[in-house]
Amino acid sequence: MASGGTNVAFSGRVPPIQFCELAFQRKETVLIRQLADIYRAYLDCLNRQAWDELGHFVDNEIQHNGRLLRISGYREMLLKDFEDIPNLQFNIQLLVCEPPRLAARLSFNCSPKGEFLGLSVNGQRVSFTENVFYEFVGSKIVSVWSIIDKSAIEAQLSQ
Repeated sequence: MASGGTNVAFSGRVPPIQFCELAFQRKETVLIRQLADIYRAYLDCLNRQAWDELGHFVDNEIQHNGRLLRISGYREMLLKDFEDIPNLQFNIQLLVCEPPRLAARLSFNCSPKGEFLGLSVNGQRVSFTENVFYEFVGSKIVSVWSIIDKSAIEAQLSQ
Protein backbone atom coordinates (compact mmCIF):
# COMPACT_ATOMS: atom_id res chain seq x y z
CA MET A 1 0.00 0.00 0.00
CA ALA A 2 1.43 3.35 -1.07
CA SER A 3 1.54 6.21 1.38
CA GLY A 4 -1.88 7.84 1.45
CA GLY A 5 -3.28 5.34 -1.09
CA THR A 6 -5.46 2.29 -0.90
CA ASN A 7 -4.66 -1.34 -1.51
CA VAL A 8 -6.63 -2.64 -4.49
CA ALA A 9 -6.72 -6.26 -5.66
CA PHE A 10 -6.60 -6.66 -9.45
CA SER A 11 -7.60 -10.31 -9.89
CA GLY A 12 -6.51 -10.73 -13.53
CA ARG A 13 -7.14 -7.16 -14.65
CA VAL A 14 -4.49 -4.83 -16.00
CA PRO A 15 -3.10 -2.68 -13.15
CA PRO A 16 -4.09 1.01 -13.54
CA ILE A 17 -0.55 2.19 -14.32
CA GLN A 18 -0.12 -0.41 -17.07
CA PHE A 19 -3.61 0.38 -18.36
CA CYS A 20 -2.71 4.08 -18.59
CA GLU A 21 0.52 3.19 -20.43
CA LEU A 22 -1.42 1.01 -22.89
CA ALA A 23 -4.03 3.73 -23.42
CA PHE A 24 -1.25 6.28 -24.02
CA GLN A 25 0.49 3.94 -26.51
CA ARG A 26 -2.80 3.45 -28.39
CA LYS A 27 -3.39 7.22 -28.42
CA GLU A 28 0.19 7.80 -29.66
CA THR A 29 -0.34 5.21 -32.41
CA VAL A 30 -3.53 6.97 -33.50
CA LEU A 31 -1.78 10.36 -33.46
CA ILE A 32 1.12 8.96 -35.49
CA ARG A 33 -1.26 7.48 -38.07
CA GLN A 34 -3.32 10.69 -38.22
CA LEU A 35 -0.25 12.87 -38.68
CA ALA A 36 1.17 10.52 -41.33
CA ASP A 37 -2.19 10.53 -43.15
CA ILE A 38 -2.34 14.34 -43.01
CA TYR A 39 1.19 14.50 -44.42
CA ARG A 40 0.35 12.11 -47.26
CA ALA A 41 -2.72 14.21 -48.08
CA TYR A 42 -0.50 17.34 -48.03
CA LEU A 43 1.91 15.78 -50.54
CA ASP A 44 -1.05 14.73 -52.68
CA CYS A 45 -2.22 18.36 -52.60
CA LEU A 46 1.24 19.47 -53.79
CA ASN A 47 1.47 16.81 -56.50
CA ARG A 48 -1.95 17.82 -57.84
CA GLN A 49 -0.97 21.49 -57.50
CA ALA A 50 -4.26 22.06 -55.68
CA TRP A 51 -3.18 25.41 -54.28
CA ASP A 52 -6.65 26.29 -53.01
CA GLU A 53 -6.34 23.31 -50.60
CA LEU A 54 -2.92 24.31 -49.21
CA GLY A 55 -4.50 26.13 -46.25
CA HIS A 56 -5.95 22.83 -45.02
CA PHE A 57 -2.39 21.62 -44.34
CA VAL A 58 -0.25 24.72 -43.78
CA ASP A 59 -0.56 27.33 -41.03
CA ASN A 60 -0.91 30.99 -42.04
CA GLU A 61 2.35 31.79 -40.21
CA ILE A 62 4.45 28.98 -41.73
CA GLN A 63 8.24 29.14 -41.49
CA HIS A 64 10.64 27.54 -43.94
CA ASN A 65 14.26 26.98 -42.85
CA GLY A 66 13.81 29.56 -40.11
CA ARG A 67 12.25 32.26 -42.31
CA LEU A 68 8.69 33.40 -41.81
CA LEU A 69 7.05 33.06 -45.23
CA ARG A 70 3.39 33.01 -44.29
CA ILE A 71 1.12 30.90 -46.42
CA SER A 72 1.24 33.33 -49.38
CA GLY A 73 5.04 33.22 -49.53
CA TYR A 74 5.07 29.46 -49.09
CA ARG A 75 2.58 29.08 -51.95
CA GLU A 76 4.73 31.37 -54.13
CA MET A 77 7.80 29.23 -53.35
CA LEU A 78 5.94 26.07 -54.36
CA LEU A 79 4.53 27.67 -57.52
CA LYS A 80 8.07 28.64 -58.54
CA ASP A 81 9.26 25.08 -57.85
CA PHE A 82 6.59 23.68 -60.19
CA GLU A 83 7.29 26.37 -62.79
CA ASP A 84 11.00 25.53 -62.73
CA ILE A 85 10.34 21.77 -62.61
CA PRO A 86 7.16 20.99 -64.59
CA ASN A 87 7.28 17.23 -63.84
CA LEU A 88 7.94 17.66 -60.10
CA GLN A 89 6.39 14.96 -57.93
CA PHE A 90 6.94 14.44 -54.19
CA ASN A 91 7.54 10.76 -53.35
CA ILE A 92 7.99 9.43 -49.84
CA GLN A 93 11.03 7.20 -49.48
CA LEU A 94 11.11 7.21 -45.67
CA LEU A 95 8.68 8.60 -43.10
CA VAL A 96 9.19 8.88 -39.35
CA CYS A 97 6.55 10.42 -37.16
CA GLU A 98 6.86 11.53 -33.56
CA PRO A 99 4.04 14.02 -32.95
CA PRO A 100 4.11 16.97 -33.20
CA ARG A 101 7.08 16.41 -35.56
CA LEU A 102 7.43 14.42 -38.74
CA ALA A 103 10.57 13.65 -40.74
CA ALA A 104 10.66 12.45 -44.33
CA ARG A 105 13.16 11.53 -46.97
CA LEU A 106 11.55 12.49 -50.25
CA SER A 107 12.78 11.24 -53.60
CA PHE A 108 12.56 13.08 -56.89
CA ASN A 109 13.15 12.04 -60.48
CA CYS A 110 12.51 15.11 -62.59
CA SER A 111 13.77 17.51 -65.26
CA PRO A 112 14.37 21.04 -63.95
CA LYS A 113 14.40 23.75 -66.61
CA GLY A 114 17.50 25.92 -66.77
CA GLU A 115 19.29 26.37 -63.46
CA PHE A 116 18.42 24.43 -60.34
CA LEU A 117 20.21 25.05 -57.02
CA GLY A 118 22.80 27.03 -58.96
CA LEU A 119 23.47 24.12 -61.32
CA SER A 120 22.88 24.21 -65.09
CA VAL A 121 20.50 21.28 -65.43
CA ASN A 122 18.74 22.55 -68.57
CA GLY A 123 16.00 19.91 -68.73
CA GLN A 124 18.22 16.90 -68.01
CA ARG A 125 16.46 14.26 -65.92
CA VAL A 126 18.02 14.02 -62.46
CA SER A 127 17.28 11.98 -59.35
CA PHE A 128 17.87 13.34 -55.87
CA THR A 129 16.50 13.30 -52.36
CA GLU A 130 15.39 15.87 -49.86
CA ASN A 131 15.54 15.38 -46.10
CA VAL A 132 12.79 17.41 -44.53
CA PHE A 133 11.47 17.93 -41.02
CA TYR A 134 8.06 19.35 -40.19
CA GLU A 135 6.50 20.64 -37.01
CA PHE A 136 2.74 20.57 -36.65
CA VAL A 137 0.34 22.45 -34.43
CA GLY A 138 -2.83 20.44 -34.50
CA SER A 139 -3.23 19.30 -38.10
CA LYS A 140 -1.26 22.13 -39.73
CA ILE A 141 2.40 22.48 -40.62
CA VAL A 142 3.95 25.48 -38.86
CA SER A 143 7.65 24.89 -39.58
CA VAL A 144 9.61 23.17 -42.33
CA TRP A 145 13.34 22.51 -42.36
CA SER A 146 14.71 20.97 -45.54
CA ILE A 147 17.93 20.17 -47.28
CA ILE A 148 18.32 18.81 -50.80
CA ASP A 149 21.12 16.43 -51.77
CA LYS A 150 22.78 18.78 -54.26
CA SER A 151 25.86 16.55 -54.56
CA ALA A 152 23.71 13.78 -56.09
CA ILE A 153 22.64 16.20 -58.84
CA GLU A 154 26.22 17.40 -59.37
CA ALA A 155 27.40 13.79 -59.78
CA GLN A 156 24.76 13.13 -62.44
CA LEU A 157 25.57 16.29 -64.35
CA SER A 158 29.29 15.45 -64.46
CA GLN A 159 28.69 12.10 -66.19
